[in-house]
Amino acid sequence: MTQKKTILATIAAILIVSTAIFASLEISQKDAYGQQINVIPASRERTISVTGSATTSVLPDLVTVQFGVDTEAKTAQDAISTNSQMMNSIVSAVENSGISKDEISTSGFSIYPVYNDSVPDPTIGIHKSILTGYRASNTLYVKTTKLDLAGTVIDAAVGAGANRVDNVSFSLSPTKQQILQDDLLGKAVLNAKSRAEKALDPLGQKIIGVKMVNLSEFNAPPPGPMYYGAMASSMDKSTPIFTSNQDVTTTASVTFLIGDQ
Repeated sequence: MTQKKTILATIAAILIVSTAIFASLEISQKDAYGQQINVIPASRERTISVTGSATTSVLPDLVTVQFGVDTEAKTAQDAISTNSQMMNSIVSAVENSGISKDEISTSGFSIYPVYNDSVPDPTIGIHKSILTGYRASNTLYVKTTKLDLAGTVIDAAVGAGANRVDNVSFSLSPTKQQILQDDLLGKAVLNAKSRAEKALDPLGQKIIGVKMVNLSEFNAPPPGPMYYGAMASSMDKSTPIFTSNQDVTTTASVTFLIGDQ
C-alpha cells in the first residue's frame, strides 16, 4: 500500500512539472510572437532617399610645368646629340632654381624625319616630298608643391634653351585630396539628413533609422588654368604665374527609414 502511494505521488509530481513546463513554453511563444509584431517587414518599410552634397573652396598645392626642346639636324644622330646637350643644360638650370631631381620627369621623347614638299619636281612639275633631316623632341615636366617657383622654373628652362612651354597646371596633391575627401563625406551625409528632416516635418514623419548609404567618388577639380603675366624683361624678375581657389564637391545618397512623429 505504501509502495502504491509512493508511485502515485511520483506520477502526480511528474504531471505538475510537465504542466509547468508546457505553460512556460506557451508563455515564451506568446512573448516571442509579441516581440515579432514590432518588426516591420521589408515590404512595409517606409523610406525616403535624399542626396546630400558638400563643397569647399581650396587653393591648389601642386603645380606642374611641362616644357621641352625640339632640335633639327641632317641626321638622326645629330638631332639627338644636340637635343641631349640642350636638355642637360635645361635640367641643370631648373635644379639651380630650387627644384630637386625627384621633381623632374621625362614626359616624352620622339624623333621623326622632316620632309620638304613645297618645291615641285623640275622634270614632272609635281610636288615631291624630299627628306631634309630629322627632328628630335624631348619633353620634361616639373611637378612640385613649390607654387611660387612656377615662373622661375619657366624662366630658367627657357633661358637654358627650352623652345616649348606646353602647359602649366595647378592641382591637389594626393595627401590634400584624401584630407578633403574625409572631411567632405561626413558633411555630405549630414546635409542629406538635414534635407530629409526638412522634407518630413510637414508630413508628420521623422527619421527612425538608416537603410542604405551610397558614397560618391571624390570629385577633385581638373588641373586649374594657368595665367601668364608678361615675360620678364630682366633675369631678376620671374614670369608671373597666377592661380586661384578651386571648388571641390562630393555627394552622398542616403536612404532613411521613417515613422510617425
